[in-house]
Amino acid sequence: MSEQAEPIEIGKFGAVYGIKGWLKVHSYTDDPESIFQYKPLLMKSNGTFQEVNITEWKRHNKGFVAKVAGYDVREEVQALVGLDLLVDPSNLPELEADYYWRDLVGCQVNTDKGYHLGVVTDLMETGSKDVLVVKANSNDAFGQKERLIPFIEEQVILNVDITGQLITVNWEPDF
Repeated sequence: MSEQAEPIEIGKFGAVYGIKGWLKVHSYTDDPESIFQYKPLLMKSNGTFQEVNITEWKRHNKGFVAKVAGYDVREEVQALVGLDLLVDPSNLPELEADYYWRDLVGCQVNTDKGYHLGVVTDLMETGSKDVLVVKANSNDAFGQKERLIPFIEEQVILNVDITGQLITVNWEPDF
């Protein structure tokens, strides 16, 4: 694992499944099955990262269940319930775009007319388009505490500068 980059959370262990050491896996990846392709897959336990060796997995209802090497009975695997599954950022796939969502969090957001709208704190995935959640400045002239700005490139999102941590938008500050 590279020293400079903090691992990225891509899933979580859920409840124990059965009596032979299987447990549910919740995937946060776009293609949920791809969580099992990341090597090494890490888990964070007591503040330290450990490699996880998933020996088997299968679909179960709308999710997955998995068998972890070294855990053969229900009582042993209970210790893994709720642990985050992570991957080193260098193991993430190359992007068609220039950034991941996580790269947008913390970026300043300005209108194309120079008004500072605030800072991206989160992104939401809606059915039709993604939405930037922007925490407004404490002294916002329009009294806004938060803005939801649709991530529509060229129409609303005019420029994303990851290096400069700045997103320029075509958006009215009073909206």
